[in-house]
Amino acid sequence: MYGLWKPRVLGAWRVPASGPVILAVNHAHNIDGPMLMGTAPRPVHFLIKKEAFLGPLDPFLRAIGQVEVDRTSTDRTAISNALGVLERGGVLGIFPEGTRGEGDFASLRAGLAYFAVRSGAPIVPVAVLGSADRPGRLVPALPPLRSRVDVVFGEPFQAGDSNGRRTRKALDEATVRIRERLTTHLENARRSTGR
Repeated sequence: MYGLWKPRVLGAWRVPASGPVILAVNHAHNIDGPMLMGTAPRPVHFLIKKEAFLGPLDPFLRAIGQVEVDRTSTDRTAISNALGVLERGGVLGIFPEGTRGEGDFASLRAGLAYFAVRSGAPIVPVAVLGSADRPGRLVPALPPLRSRVDVVFGEPFQAGDSNGRRTRKALDEATVRIRERLTTHLENARRSTGR
């Protein structure tokens, strides 16, 4: 990442140095996941759509510990593997919107709340900014080479309530709390970076 672009990483010290943690990342461009993996202070295991596990990319993604997920149904194997990352004290990366979009956390899915409430792992909001500003001249599908991309880590927080409930209602309430925290972090990150 540092050879092709100019990442500016802010707040990486906020990521707990050990123990399970979930990085909740906005997703506006294909490069957001690799950019975070290349700049995060700890190895990140992302939930990645099964369509990406093709050809030579398949063994590479598996070797670096990425988690394959079938987005067309409830993928129990992916859920188990993701919880396993957290149980082993690892870092799970999630795009809470489920797919690439505006990158504004507007359409959050319940998966993030499920993993956070079930595991008890703190969530660290992450804003990747500048990746989708403009296309590159040589490769239009990527940001311009040597352009600045900001990766801004926020304060960790707990998604669950103080009662430790895991009901559907508790997950819905956690999703609302998460959306508020992620949206606030994104606004603050845009303000601090001028994006």
